[in-house]
Amino acid sequence: MEPCRLAATELACRRGDRVLFSGLSLALEAGEALQVTGPNGTGKSSLIRILAGLMRPFAGDVERAGSMALIDERLALDEHLPLGSALDFWQKLDGCGVPDAALATLQLQGLLEVPVRFLSTGQRKRAGLARLLNSGRQVWLLDEPLNGLDDQARGAVEALLALHCGGGGIAVVASHQPIALPGQKTLHLPNFTA
Repeated sequence: MEPCRLAATELACRRGDRVLFSGLSLALEAGEALQVTGPNGTGKSSLIRILAGLMRPFAGDVERAGSMALIDERLALDEHLPLGSALDFWQKLDGCGVPDAALATLQLQGLLEVPVRFLSTGQRKRAGLARLLNSGRQVWLLDEPLNGLDDQARGAVEALLALHCGGGGIAVVASHQPIALPGQKTLHLPNFTA
């Protein structure tokens, strides 16, 4: 895996007339993980989108080195295809497949013939993570990846994050729920209005 880095300097995010956060700086090197916490409406999802390059900050700069992948509430899997076919689409696009061990860890092997639209919330989250593994990206940006997951699936997600970071990847996880991340740093976004 090529060296990767993700850094932000003096970021500010504004939605309408409201400043969600300002003066935010962070730096992550290969093998590091960051959990972003805070109450609803403080900008956790907006920060993830800014880091991904999908949203412009109101102020500040982001430096990215390495390939990036984002998992949020948008699954990016064809709702009408069976899960296995939907994952195969991304395998062809990204050039790497989901290892059988990952499918087993994410408890998806028995769901490969089920159309994506029939998956539960937790199954959909696990399917999104399988797509992420399929991407081979170095920097993972995860927005609420534990929603709808039971304890066993949550443990599987934590294990996959540990493997990713242990292999030189970076993970940024926005979550209300506690999550065990390797070498974890935490960034708490407080309520802020200007």
